[in-house]
Amino acid sequence: MSIAEKAIVYATLILADDNVEITADKLEAITKAAGVNIESIYFSLFAKAFEGKDVNELLLNVGSASAAPAAGAVAASGDAPAAAEEKKEESDEESDEDMGMGLFD
Repeated sequence: MSIAEKAIVYATLILADDNVEITADKLEAITKAAGVNIESIYFSLFAKAFEGKDVNELLLNVGSASAAPAAGAVAASGDAPAAAEEKKEESDEESDEDMGMGLFD
C-alpha cells in the first residue's frame, strides 16, 4: 500500500472517529495538511464510497456479514432436516465407490 493510499484511509478514519461527514473537500484538507500529494480523483471516490455509511459500524461488523446470510438462508427455508438427510445419502454413495482398491492397499 502506497503512502498516498494510507494517507487517504487514515483521513477517512480521522473523520469517522470525529463523527464528521466524509466529503472530498475534507479528505483533501487533511491529506494536504499532512503534506501528502494525492490525485484528486481519489477524494471523490472515497467520499462516494462512504457516503451515508457509518465507518465505525463497518469496522465493528467486518466478519459478521459473511456468516449471517448463510445461517439465515437455512433457517428461512425450513428444509434443514431434508438438507441433512440429502447430505447423509451423498456420503453413503461416496463410501460405495471405494471398493478397497486404494493406492496403498
